[in-house]
Amino acid sequence: MTIGKYLCWKDEHGDVFRPVSLTGTELLNDRTLNKSTAFTYEERKAFQLNGLLPPRVQTFRDQLDRVYDGFRNASTDIEKYLFLRSLQDRNETLFYALLSRHVEEMTPIIYTPTVGKACQEFSHRYQKARGLYVTEDNVNQMGGMARQFGGKEIKIIVVTDSQGILGIGDQGVGGMGIPIGKLSLYTLGAGIHPAHCLPIVLDVGTDNQNLLNDPMYLGTPRLRMRGEEYKRFIKRFVKQVTCHFPNAILQWEDFSKSNAFDNLSDYENILPSFNDDIQGTGSVVLAGILGACKIKQEKLSDQTYVVYGAGAGGIGVAHQIYAGLLKEGSTHQAAKDKIFVLDSHGLVFEDREGLDEYKKFYAKPRSIAEGWKTGTANKVTLIELINHHPITVLLGTSGVGGAFKAEHVQKMMEYSACPTIFPLSNPTANCEADPDDLYHWSDGQAIIATGSPFTNVRYQGREFRIGQGNNVFIFPGVGLASIVSNCPKVTLGMFTTASYALAGCVSEKDLEKRCVYPRIQDLRTVSTVVAKVILEDIRANDPTSCLHGRSIEEELARHMWEPVYIPYRRV
Repeated sequence: MTIGKYLCWKDEHGDVFRPVSLTGTELLNDRTLNKSTAFTYEERKAFQLNGLLPPRVQTFRDQLDRVYDGFRNASTDIEKYLFLRSLQDRNETLFYALLSRHVEEMTPIIYTPTVGKACQEFSHRYQKARGLYVTEDNVNQMGGMARQFGGKEIKIIVVTDSQGILGIGDQGVGGMGIPIGKLSLYTLGAGIHPAHCLPIVLDVGTDNQNLLNDPMYLGTPRLRMRGEEYKRFIKRFVKQVTCHFPNAILQWEDFSKSNAFDNLSDYENILPSFNDDIQGTGSVVLAGILGACKIKQEKLSDQTYVVYGAGAGGIGVAHQIYAGLLKEGSTHQAAKDKIFVLDSHGLVFEDREGLDEYKKFYAKPRSIAEGWKTGTANKVTLIELINHHPITVLLGTSGVGGAFKAEHVQKMMEYSACPTIFPLSNPTANCEADPDDLYHWSDGQAIIATGSPFTNVRYQGREFRIGQGNNVFIFPGVGLASIVSNCPKVTLGMFTTASYALAGCVSEKDLEKRCVYPRIQDLRTVSTVVAKVILEDIRANDPTSCLHGRSIEEELARHMWEPVYIPYRRV
C-alpha cells in the first residue's frame, strides 16, 4: 500500500514495514520519516543513528506525553502555535498524533483564531521552509520546484495571494500560514498524508504599508499586482499547476472578494478546484440552518434570510441557501425572493450604480421598499429591513464586530419564536454579536452558532453549547471525496450534499440543546461521513464514475493515513 511517497510492504509473515533508504542526519531531518527518540535499537544500528540520539528509546506514548507537556507550558497562544509548528517541521507523525488526541484544544491554535496573529508576525517569527513561494520571477520555473515535492504525488494544494486573510486583510507573504494551517486540517480531518499536501503563497506584492516599511518583511517589497497583470500571472500559475501537479485538487483561499469569484469562475473547468471562502463557508452555514429547521420543525422554504456582508463568504452563503431551496423544491424565483443581501451600503438593489457583478444575482428591485420609512434616501439598513420584512434567519459575514443589536433580535422574535442568528465573522473581535447577549436579548429562544469558538453560555439555569460553523467540517471531506473519485470538477452540488451530510452528523441530544454543529473533536468521523455521502451521490448519478463496482468504505480507508509509527527496514 502507498502512504505518501513511501511504500509500506508486508513480508512473508504478513508483518507491515516501510522500506527506507535514508540514513543518519538525512533520516532525522526528514519530517515525514523521522521518529526521533522512538527509533528502536535495531533501527538505530541499521540506519546509522547511534550517537545521533539520546541513548534511551522512548515509546510513542512517552513522546506524546513529552510534547503535550511542552505545549501546555507555552504561556501564550502564539507561543503554542510556534511550538506546534516546530514539532510539525521535525516529526509530522508525532504532530498529527498529538493533534488527534487534543483536537478541541489545538484546532484554534493551528488555525483560527491564532493563525491570524501568526500571519501578521510571519516575517519576524519565520522558522523553517515549507511549501512554495511563487513570484512573477519564478512562476515559469515551477517544474523545477515541483520536483522537490514529487509532483504527481501531490493530491491537494491550498493557495492564497494573502489579500483577504481572515478578518485582518492583506498580509503579503505572511499569508503562508493559512495554506499550512488548512492542509494540517486536511490531514487531521480527512487523513490525507502530509506528503500529498502542498501549501503555496502567491507573492504578488502587498498594499499593507506597514509591511512595506518593515525591513524584516520577507516578501517582495512592491505594491500588489492588479488588473491584467494579475490575471496574466494567475493564468501562468494555473498552467504550471495543471502541467506539474496533474493529480492535484486546488483550493483557492483568502483571496479578495472580486479575485475570489473571478479565479473560481475562470478556472473551475480547467482543473478540479474550489474556493473554501465561498463554497465551504456556504456549505457549513447551510448545514447549520438545516439543523435550526429541525429544531423548529420547519422547512428551508419557511424561512426568510438576511446575509449581512456581501463578500466572498456572504455571497457563498447566499448561493448555498439558494441551492438548498432548489433541492427542496422551490422555484428559482421563489428561492431568490427569500434571500436578502446587505453590504456596507445597505440592502443591495438592482439599480445601484457600479454594483459588483457577483452581487447582482441577489439584488432586489427598488420597488420592494416602496413606502418604507428609511433614515437615508435610497438606503435600507438592517433594522429598516427587519422592521418591514419578516426575517427569521440572520447571518453575519460582515467582519463588523457588534453589528447585531437587541432591536434586531427582538423584532425578529415577532416573526419567529426561535429566530436563527449566526454571527459568523472571524476573528472573535469581528463577531457580529456575543452569544451571551443574543441569549439575553431573545430570552434564551434564539438558535445561535458562531464562526469563532466560544465557551458555553448559561442563561436562566440552562447551559447552551455554542456550535461553531467552522469550514473544517466541510472542506476535508469534500477534498477527500474529490481525490478518491478523481473528479474533473468540484461542483456546487458536492457542497450541497456535504451540507446535508454534516447536518446529519448532529445528534438529537445536541439539537435538543439548540446546538446545530457537532464538536470539533468529532472531526475525523464527520469528514469521513461527508466524503462517503458525496461519493455515494457521485456513484449514483454519474454512470462514468470510477466508483462503480468498488467499495466506498474500502476506498476511503485506502486513502486515509493514521499517524502511527511503522517499523523500518533499510533498502
